[in-house]
Amino acid sequence: MSLSSTFTDISIDEVTPLAARMREEGQRMVQIFGTNTEDGIDVTYSFLLDQTLSNYRVRGVKDQVLPSIQGVFLAAFPFENECHDLFGVEFSDMVIDFEGSFYDVSAPTPMTIVSPEQKAAREKARKIAAAKAAKAAKAAAEKTVAPEPASTRTTLTEEDIEAKIATMDPARAAKFRAALEAKALREAKEQQAAVEKIKESSGMPAAESEGEE
Repeated sequence: MSLSSTFTDISIDEVTPLAARMREEGQRMVQIFGTNTEDGIDVTYSFLLDQTLSNYRVRGVKDQVLPSIQGVFLAAFPFENECHDLFGVEFSDMVIDFEGSFYDVSAPTPMTIVSPEQKAAREKARKIAAAKAAKAAKAAAEKTVAPEPASTRTTLTEEDIEAKIATMDPARAAKFRAALEAKALREAKEQQAAVEKIKESSGMPAAESEGEE
């Protein structure tokens, strides 16, 4: 069987009830670990039952004090002391408290120190994420307001028309020429009617018929 994992965010007030519930369900406390983030320290509690690893995470711990779960799971003592010494996380009511000497470190809370390289990498990751979000938002906006594509018409030159007619049999070519002439005559009449309408609306006299004196 393969191991499956779940992740759930919880508040500080939920830590003690969670530990009690995990004990009642027969869950085994596997680890507690910290992760340094820009919003503070994320403290994750991991419990195992059968083939499911359940992780519960308290996000952004800064000056808050977390309740120790050593009263429920005594095996939590090395993890809580480690989080205190390496990340500066404070725990209340610890059964076994090394008072900051669990690790012999050269600098306080060394896991919270961000190197210039790490800082640059985080800044680059932020910019990439922001660029992706902006690109996605722009694409969504363009998709919403994009106008319908204009229809395209191919205008045939006289050479094109003659070349097309040359491939037709005589009867079909005659019909095609007649259709073109009818279309041209219709368009000419429509154009003339439009001109007359413009003249009427502007008060100009209508064009005289040919041969009228």
